[in-house]
Amino acid sequence: MSEKVILTEEGYQELLKRLDDLKFKKRPEITERIKIARDFGDLSENAEYDAAKNEQARIEGEIVELEAKLKVAEIIKHSEDKDIISVGMKVKILDLELGEEEVYEIVGTTEANIAEGRISNECPLGKALVGGKVGTSVTVQTPSKEDEYQIKILEIL
Repeated sequence: MSEKVILTEEGYQELLKRLDDLKFKKRPEITERIKIARDFGDLSENAEYDAAKNEQARIEGEIVELEAKLKVAEIIKHSEDKDIISVGMKVKILDLELGEEEVYEIVGTTEANIAEGRISNECPLGKALVGGKVGTSVTVQTPSKEDEYQIKILEIL
């Protein structure tokens, strides 16, 4: 993974916490499960052993992935310039077709979670908002490129 991973400070700390949990809690737990399962006897027909080994592989894979992300992480600082939207900012918008107001925080892809109002700077809406200013309207192109919609930037929070 040589591409930079954009993270907020909070997101970076969450990844560090998850890595710490995997290395110092989950890894020892799964090692113990494997040891206990091994004591059950014949490993060729030991479902508990197989399940524990699969879990160990998943944990080790996640550790490798997190370490790679953290190695190339770029922590974004909250901009002092509240005139132009950038990654790390919260934005209140108005969907001009639906007449609905929404608030989104623009984050890197690793932290994106639409259910929590956190959108990626690489998704269509995020791309349309980054660089925008309060009071302007922008067109958001859907991924299929068949539809588009207009939003108005109401406020940078």
